[in-house]
Amino acid sequence: MRSLRAAAAALALILPASLAAAQEGGTTDITDAALAAGWKASFTCSGLFVAGQTLQEIEQNELSGIYPDFQRNFDALPPAKVDYDRKLVSVSYAPDVPARIAAWRPGFGCTQLPTGAGEEALSFLPRFAAWPGAPAQDRGSAIGSNVKISLRIEEAERLEAPVSAAFDEITYGNGTRTASVIVVQGGQIVAERYDRGIEHETPVRTWSAAKSLTATLIGAARRQGLIDIDYPAVIEEWNKGADPRRAITIRNLLHMASGLDSGENGSRTDKVYFAGARVTDAAAGSILEVKPGTRFKYANNDTLIAMRALREAMKDDNRFHRFPYESLLHKIGAMHTTIEIDWNGDFISSSQVWATGRDLARIGQLYLQDGMWGNERLLPEDWVKFVSTPAPAQPEEGAGYGAQFWLMTDAEGVPPGTFYAAGNRGQYIVIIPALDAVIVRQGFDVIGGARFDINRFTRDMVVALAAAGAERSAAIEAASAAEATPAPDPNRERPRLIQRN
Repeated sequence: MRSLRAAAAALALILPASLAAAQEGGTTDITDAALAAGWKASFTCSGLFVAGQTLQEIEQNELSGIYPDFQRNFDALPPAKVDYDRKLVSVSYAPDVPARIAAWRPGFGCTQLPTGAGEEALSFLPRFAAWPGAPAQDRGSAIGSNVKISLRIEEAERLEAPVSAAFDEITYGNGTRTASVIVVQGGQIVAERYDRGIEHETPVRTWSAAKSLTATLIGAARRQGLIDIDYPAVIEEWNKGADPRRAITIRNLLHMASGLDSGENGSRTDKVYFAGARVTDAAAGSILEVKPGTRFKYANNDTLIAMRALREAMKDDNRFHRFPYESLLHKIGAMHTTIEIDWNGDFISSSQVWATGRDLARIGQLYLQDGMWGNERLLPEDWVKFVSTPAPAQPEEGAGYGAQFWLMTDAEGVPPGTFYAAGNRGQYIVIIPALDAVIVRQGFDVIGGARFDINRFTRDMVVALAAAGAERSAAIEAASAAEATPAPDPNRERPRLIQRN
């Protein structure tokens, strides 16, 4: 693979100035238009070439219900131009400046060029020297390892009502738009349904549910001795002179407790997500606000820096880029998942991951199996406990937080110990150890509109699964009792029927 350091240096020469760094005083009208064009270019590119959706499906799913503050500029944009041969999407947004460009590369999905860069910059995008061909079809109902397949009629019957209700756009949130629901128990799919053109092999953007995948990858790296989550000075940029950020650890980052400034809303990393900014420019440049580990503040940057720290620790970009697939995803059968990168080669693993519902269920199942898959340990023995234990600094209200996983501590009727991944527009992976179950919901909910009520949905699914289990236990008990009852002796004299007048 082309040297990313040399590529970055060369690209810096052809750009007049970096638009990646945060601008004091907010954004300008032309930058706002560039962000909207970046949304359209990137989602059209990924929807077509990663997810295999049609333009019509992309229009109804990815390009509607977007950030309200993007909408005005978005509505003024012309149609995206698609180059199917080069797998390239461009969107013009202003005269006399290059269009916003997103380009697909095998294994990397779609990458945005930085705002202001034209097609001459395409040659600097990272690429794999070789990448496996199309993945095998995802057949069967086994999601976990060593799964015993059995007919689960009770679950199918009990789950039918809440699963159907998840798609009615009313029950769990007026106007919510569900794309998939998958329920896994004992490593086997017991309920599965799709809508809006999505199928079992169609990847959907995970948004912030990707953060939980990042924690899982950090765990796999720790298992292999590649990274220490308590070692300070996690990135080279912070390990200089008087910089107090060298006190931040991977543990702090995973707990969303870096202490860094991330603005009023740490979940908006627009320059990285939609302007083609580098992770190193946008995420690593924040100043320290409070002592690391003392404050919870949800921030995309914490996740991005954690993954950047792994890259620097590995010191081998080819190995780093293959690591998520070879050390985790492909081992658990998650063959339809793609982690996209910035043009500098950093994974945007706080949000920009595309995965099928089944692949998300496999990640949840890995946690139910205590980090084991088959006979191989992929995660450290204490990792499940680590991500699902309340962090020292907690949100002021609502659900609790572990390490890049939310804790369902605010949901009545849900078993203790339930934890989950959550992402914008209604992406969820709910892990219920008490029931050996995983629930996945993917959606295209309108940003700023009704949110899918994952607490109530989980509670209803728990009730259904418990009822199915009780029904099966009763049936097994009745069958056992019938087997234990001695059969009548055919040689025994039968009593005579006496008729009375």
